[in-house]
Amino acid sequence: MSVSRRLILQGVGALPLLAGPFGSPAFAQTVPAAPAPAEMPPVLFVHGNGDHAALWITTMWRMESNGVPRDRMFAINFTDPYARTDDKVEQADRSSTEDQRRELGEAIKELKRRTGASRIALVGNSRGGNPIRFYIKSGGGADVSHAVLCGVPNHGIYDLDEGLGGEFNGRGPFLRGLNEGETEVMPGTAFLTLRSDGIDKYAQADGRFVGKPGTPTGVTAEGPALKGATNLVLGAVDHRETAFHPRAFREIYKFIAGREPSRIEIVPEAAVTLSGLVTATPGGIQTNRPVSGASVDVYRVSADTGERIGGPIHSSQTGADGRWGPAKAEPTWFLEIVLTSAGSATTHFYRSPFPRSSDIVHLRAARALGPADTGAGAVVLTAGGRHLLGASTLIAEPDEDFALVVRHDTGDLQARAAPVHRQVREHLRIPVVHAYGMTEALPVTDVTLDEIDVL
Repeated sequence: MSVSRRLILQGVGALPLLAGPFGSPAFAQTVPAAPAPAEMPPVLFVHGNGDHAALWITTMWRMESNGVPRDRMFAINFTDPYARTDDKVEQADRSSTEDQRRELGEAIKELKRRTGASRIALVGNSRGGNPIRFYIKSGGGADVSHAVLCGVPNHGIYDLDEGLGGEFNGRGPFLRGLNEGETEVMPGTAFLTLRSDGIDKYAQADGRFVGKPGTPTGVTAEGPALKGATNLVLGAVDHRETAFHPRAFREIYKFIAGREPSRIEIVPEAAVTLSGLVTATPGGIQTNRPVSGASVDVYRVSADTGERIGGPIHSSQTGADGRWGPAKAEPTWFLEIVLTSAGSATTHFYRSPFPRSSDIVHLRAARALGPADTGAGAVVLTAGGRHLLGASTLIAEPDEDFALVVRHDTGDLQARAAPVHRQVREHLRIPVVHAYGMTEALPVTDVTLDEIDVL
């Protein structure tokens, strides 16, 4: 079943989305959270290629704000989140479809044990939808009441005769096996797909995002839809926003709970506790393997300048499990999190306030410099957010999981960071990440902030 973009946007327009200035908290006043929906199953969130559980933080906060207990949710961290080039050929620090199916099965079993539930709901973004479908197709449907697939390339990122061993090739054996038959879903599990109306870069007819500009991919914007599922079009959202945008939350919640969410905004807690993992990037490959001996320092900073307010509010060193924290904060504090680990650049994360507690504030050191960075000064790197295809304008919404990364290699780093942080906040109203001692691609002097628009 398909639902039109017009119908979706009409419904979303009636929701209490917050779109005020970023300087104001992007969440509601402290009020009691909504009562939990009756008989809502536990929810397990599944991240995509190269990602980790932390991407689901705001979604989980919104669930909590609608009365879903924190202990009835879990966000998996796949050990090696990157897919292999050929699914059947081993690659260091990468995973096969079978690896992911196995790890997901273990997480499902644990969440069922912890909650006592007979069935749970699965919500996946991008590659995260593949192990969900594979698990259900392999006989796991009795464990899964709902499957929500957000921006999942269900028919591939490309459909070509070359690279048939790739997990993302719609013509390859993995996806053909999932999609064979008159229906592309399994009976007994309710399926929902969420997709963009055309700006998901992994659902494009042209191959430029898979290194083949001008070559037809064989897929379209409709690629994430599945025969037999409820298929919704969210409108002009990008690949990540199909899972993490407030519009996506509304549809995820409604599909699983069977009713509209009582609120979209995040209800802050009076006191916030933060913790997470420090994970490794061997050879530049992002993994979720723990890093021991890493130091994490957390500072409160000025919302206007990014400058520190006093000494650290938290300092810790990771053990064998890679965990840092717990750090105590208030829900209105802007924070700087400093990660120091052997063999990596010291990385400074400048964050907007955390309105609620989270134990999945995972950290990875910024990647190493390349030859092209030699001699560069401060630079800006976009990380996430909506990139309109082919457009030079970057559009961001205040409530997106989005950040700019600003990297420095010389000079008074704290002084140089502050004006950039302030300018970006004034123009974009978004978080900023600073990684000192590093550079990447684009000098700050080449960035015209007036060309960056805000919805």
